Amino acid sequence: MIAAVDPGVPAISVRGLTTRFGERVIHDRLDLDVMQGEVLGVIGPSGGGKSVLMRAILGLQPRAEGTVAILGEALDDMDGAAWRRLNQRTGVMFQDGALFSNLTVRENVEVPLREHSDLPDRLRSEVAEVKMLLAGLPPDAANKRPSELSGGLRKRAALARALAMDPDLLFLDEPTAGLDPVSAGRFDTLVRNLQRNLDITVFLVTHDLDTLGAVCDRIAVVLDGKIAAIGTLAEVRGAAEGWIADYFSGPRGRAALG
Repeated sequence: MIAAVDPGVPAISVRGLTTRFGERVIHDRLDLDVMQGEVLGVIGPSGGGKSVLMRAILGLQPRAEGTVAILGEALDDMDGAAWRRLNQRTGVMFQDGALFSNLTVRENVEVPLREHSDLPDRLRSEVAEVKMLLAGLPPDAANKRPSELSGGLRKRAALARALAMDPDLLFLDEPTAGLDPVSAGRFDTLVRNLQRNLDITVFLVTHDLDTLGAVCDRIAVVLDGKIAAIGTLAEVRGAAEGWIADYFSGPRGRAALG
């Protein structure tokens, strides 16, 4: 049995996070809370540590200092059973999809189900097909390899796999990167609808200005190793200066956000 989390407890709580690559400091005593049920968009300069932050929260990137708690449980206090529970409650979509090239789409979606459940083969396949439907994949995609899909459908296949275990918390790393504007807009709508219908928390790393307006409840700016600003789109834009002002007031920002 997976215990429920008090609604007042942040879905993610980061305190004093420091990460390094050799002598280079990526995050410098960074603090961040992500509230349950929200979509938090994480933006910042290229190479500024957005994806590294996501990986540190997931325990995939070593921390030099600081603490991370997910759904009320501190990563440092977790034993093997707690990590397994956490993996069941989180879904991750990496930027490149990270799909297994030698497996079909259905088999890719089944991977978490094989690892974290004892469902019989037929039921596991049926659950995978439901997740593919939720992610907007056409029926004929199920038996194709990732290489046979368009970039947009590969993104949807990766999303279906991230949804396989009915997660409470969904991590998306640049979900619309490389998509044309129409496909990106459809993906934004899909993510927002899934979040509302499934009542999940979404940690979304993005460069896409359109995504911020279409999907995100709040925005956090990772800059110079810290959270330089956090709030609604209007709040962050209204207090913007330096890189943040350039991001929102440049030609792309004006076109996307008006």
